[in-house]
Amino acid sequence: MNTFHDFIGAAQSLIGEGYTGNGRIVAQGGSAGGLLMGAVVNMAPDLWAGIIADVPFVDVLTTILDDTLPLTPGEWSQWGNPIESQTAFDDIRAYSPYDNVTAQDYPAMLVTAGVSDPRVTYWEPAKWVAKLRITKTDDNILLLKTNMTSGHFGKTGRFAALEDAARSYAFALKAVGKG
Repeated sequence: MNTFHDFIGAAQSLIGEGYTGNGRIVAQGGSAGGLLMGAVVNMAPDLWAGIIADVPFVDVLTTILDDTLPLTPGEWSQWGNPIESQTAFDDIRAYSPYDNVTAQDYPAMLVTAGVSDPRVTYWEPAKWVAKLRITKTDDNILLLKTNMTSGHFGKTGRFAALEDAARSYAFALKAVGKG
């Protein structure tokens, strides 16, 4: 939880120092950084103009409870084993983005997934976006971009990273009212 509180605290410090304003920050993170985006948007949605969550690990509890997934047992040393530990279960449940979606206003969001992603299965971001769409109380844009030919690190090719960066920058500009 310290990571999430520290990230929110950093945003509040930027606002407090006058570098930006409440609801004027666009935050971006991928994979476990996407988990960070999901947790902080649930905890402090009013701080952000936009959230970009790239292949976000957002259905943490369900994934970490599934010991048939090839990466799960190896992750227990980092995340805790919620199958054997009630404390680990409660800790993960407290921040798991999917499990903590509530009826509140959320900022504009861009969420990406890759069909061939072995680390964060494409249905995690899709399931999260679906829950957000039926639960959130605002009309802010909520986009899901699923790349049908890529995995965890996006498309391959000389200009693929530039396309992804351009999409993120265009979304960020639009989220802060500059696009």
